[in-house]
Amino acid sequence: MDWKEHITVNPDILVGKPIIKGTRVSVELLLDRFADGWSCDDILQAYPHITREQVQAAVTFASELFKEDRFVAIGKASSRGRCGSTRAD
Repeated sequence: MDWKEHITVNPDILVGKPIIKGTRVSVELLLDRFADGWSCDDILQAYPHITREQVQAAVTFASELFKEDRFVAIGKASSRGRCGSTRAD
């Protein structure tokens, strides 16, 4: 799956968040729906103008972000403490 065929970034659309080409549906929104327990079929029903392949491209794009040498959320995750606690140990 070549996510580049389906995902784009445009600073004028959703402040530059990665989106499904030709839509205002962000990769972030799709990942949030999955995190909320939605299935791919639920997403396709709610957003009938996108395809299963586009949803898969969004997941592939997000997966590749985690393979980067330095992941942007390292500071955010490490500042939480153990098990999500905000208390400094």
